Amino acid sequence: MAATHRAWRVQRPGPVTGEPLRLDHEPLPAPADGELLLRVRACGVCRTDLHVTEGDLPVHLPGVVPGHEVVGEVVSAASGFGVGDTVGVAWLRGTCGRCQYCARGAENLCPNSTYTGWDADGGYADYVTVPAAYAHPLPSGYSDVELAPLLCAGIIDYRALRRTGLPRGGRLGVYGFGASAHLATQVALAEGATVHVLTRSEAARRLALELGATSAGGAADAPPEPLEAAILFAPVGSLVPPALEALDRGGVLAIAGIHLTDVELLSYQRHLFYEKEIRSVTANTRQDAREFLDFAGRHRLSVCTTPYALHDAPQALRDLAADRVNGAAVLVP
Repeated sequence: MAATHRAWRVQRPGPVTGEPLRLDHEPLPAPADGELLLRVRACGVCRTDLHVTEGDLPVHLPGVVPGHEVVGEVVSAASGFGVGDTVGVAWLRGTCGRCQYCARGAENLCPNSTYTGWDADGGYADYVTVPAAYAHPLPSGYSDVELAPLLCAGIIDYRALRRTGLPRGGRLGVYGFGASAHLATQVALAEGATVHVLTRSEAARRLALELGATSAGGAADAPPEPLEAAILFAPVGSLVPPALEALDRGGVLAIAGIHLTDVELLSYQRHLFYEKEIRSVTANTRQDAREFLDFAGRHRLSVCTTPYALHDAPQALRDLAADRVNGAAVLVP
């Protein structure tokens, strides 16, 4: 085992076109009681990492190591896992287990919840720790690089899809088509939905059609038929009105991101009448993760990835910010 490891830290939140990250060589992290020490084999680059790095989200841990889509090998074991096991680390890192939200199965709303890569160091590193109770067994049949995006993009897309209440075989609109959206589309298609994708990227529109979407248009275009549900993945508040306008009566728009630019004024008659709804998505529960990873084990998903070496983490974030990544960017130490 190496005495030191590499870790990218947010030295000063700011635009990724500058130098907000600093690469440190430092002692291995020491796992606390009940925690696993993992050697990172792959770590997805999520838009939330971009928000943490650029300061869109408030600083929770100064100098944090981003990254919360981690596939790792156990090198120091804890309850339920042995040395050599392959496990996943997701966004949700801890909850109190005692509050009213935890008691009713909504641990993602726990006021004392903590998050990987925001409240504790994440996977833009060679090693990472995770509480064993929040580590996830992973489905077989995928490479490490393919597994990494499942641990946030996949889990959050699954929760967002469930938040829409889309009936089996229903009509779904997907706004933005990155790491989460290309997985949500496949889950919806596997459940018999008709999917219409709206995104500004021509390459993403091509990928959507290749995966089975019925149509793929521009981000603010009207879909070819009224939608029973929609998911907004792009962190762009100006897309909320056209998405609501595209909904059929009683339709639901789920907003999947942790950050969204301001939403312009809505017209009650145009956007909300006929019992249309907007629902936000806040993190995930461990039950969401278990259900989605089980789904991925039963349905072979096509996971589109762009690998980067760990030392290229800043470039991966710059490419993500500029919409130059096809599918999901993944760091490979």
